[in-house]
Amino acid sequence: MLPMSNVDPQELAKFSELAHRWWDPESEFRPLHQINPLRLEWIDARVGGVAGKRTVDVGCGGGILAESMARRGAQVLGIDLAGKPLKVAQLHAMEAGVQGLAYREVAAEALAAEQPGSFDLVTCMEMLEHVPDPASTVRACAQLVKPGGWVIASTINRNAKAFLFAIVGAEYVLRMLPRGTHEYAKFIRPSELARHAREAGLDAVAGCGLEYNPLTRRYWLSEDQSVNYMLAFRRP
Repeated sequence: MLPMSNVDPQELAKFSELAHRWWDPESEFRPLHQINPLRLEWIDARVGGVAGKRTVDVGCGGGILAESMARRGAQVLGIDLAGKPLKVAQLHAMEAGVQGLAYREVAAEALAAEQPGSFDLVTCMEMLEHVPDPASTVRACAQLVKPGGWVIASTINRNAKAFLFAIVGAEYVLRMLPRGTHEYAKFIRPSELARHAREAGLDAVAGCGLEYNPLTRRYWLSEDQSVNYMLAFRRP
């Protein structure tokens, strides 16, 4: 959490409306709020508990995952290159009084050069499909983590089913996300993500899929990685 002396009250006021939109579980960010507990439990189980772990959340956005990990006792740095969501995240953390949480507007590659091998856990959720060079981000994550530490990433598979579910269904039919949120060509197959990680010196440890029922509006984790999925890697 940033010290109160380092906060401009006018900035707090400016981003208050944005903050409540990002953290409104019924807004366009509803899917992130719904899947966050599932992701958090899976991450927690993989790494033997996030409590006490020095963690960096790459592409943290408004801080939904970063804040939930901090609430569990992790020492979290959330990083992003989008300034407005970071301010939203900072404001929400201050309003909630969350400890052990900080945010920076910095690229993963720049932080990796600055603090190599400094983190027990690196998370990168729903970010790799939004960058021009996902392999570069994976390399940065591998550089950031300590030997024996964990890198956990989530993204979207690239196939016909993923196109139907993640773009046609989510953006056009169900309107769960704004149109244009995703670009099919940037989706990443699990084998491609695993290759990027292997080339960066990481070992694949575990994976899972994330499924959704539009009738019950319920998400759950499964073995099916055909659309949304998470992979866990470890640095030897």
